[in-house]
Amino acid sequence: MKKTLYPSIVTIGIFDGVHKGHQAILKKVIRRAKITRLKSVIITFNPHPVKVLSPGTKIPLLMSLGHRIRLIKKMGVDECLVMRFTKGFSRLSPEDFIKNVLVDKFNLKVLVTGGNFLFGFKEKGGVALLRKLSRAYDFKFYSVPPLKMDGNFISSTRIRRLIEEGDLKLASKMLGRPVTILGTVVKGRRFGRKIGFPTANINPHHESIPPGGVYGVDAVLGEKKYSGILNISGRKIIEVHIFNFKKDIYGKDIEIIFRQKIRDEKKFKSPEALKKQIQLDILNSVS
Repeated sequence: MKKTLYPSIVTIGIFDGVHKGHQAILKKVIRRAKITRLKSVIITFNPHPVKVLSPGTKIPLLMSLGHRIRLIKKMGVDECLVMRFTKGFSRLSPEDFIKNVLVDKFNLKVLVTGGNFLFGFKEKGGVALLRKLSRAYDFKFYSVPPLKMDGNFISSTRIRRLIEEGDLKLASKMLGRPVTILGTVVKGRRFGRKIGFPTANINPHHESIPPGGVYGVDAVLGEKKYSGILNISGRKIIEVHIFNFKKDIYGKDIEIIFRQKIRDEKKFKSPEALKKQIQLDILNSVS
């Protein structure tokens, strides 16, 4: 790891979902960076620490690493760095991590973490130790308390459960933005094209997916946003029909923004019946 020459204000975490609690930390970093004229640096990890420390353990994530980085960068940070998490790295003591990584490599001047942040070998370091180390290594330290909503702490686990149960309204409230998924457009059966409604099949990047049904959505490709409707089948096949769109987007990444659920999934006796329902779905999505 090369040494960073510029003085930095740093925060560290997985930031799964980049929800309102995470945003409070990131906003403090960005705000303090502007005041102090420091470089704002966000450090996250790949692979997830649990995958390294407990191989074989299933880790249900709210969103993929790429999606997280995309959302973090949108907030206006100077740098978002992905640090490789290894067993060797996990054995660093809390003080060694602060001195040898943050102070020596990142020229740390200010550190911001969540109030429940734990770090170092066996998570032996916490906020109390950071206050002590900040005096020893001459950096300022700020902790941001966890946020509550409806009497409960906002957490990635809770938001993931809400999305998978279909409560997108409350999930969006905790995220501080609409529920989104990021995926790559892949080839499908092209059945929609045959009935006049071509769809893009989406392979999601390890994202939490809402229940089956039809949704009014926005589709983001590059810097452009398009309206459309999206169907999620019981087998979690995701297809989006983008209105007035004819470009070839196979292999492209696409971000889907959920606006509303139109109806549950259902079967149709004929292609004509499906076609009529899609026409109605489109009308309902724009009404």
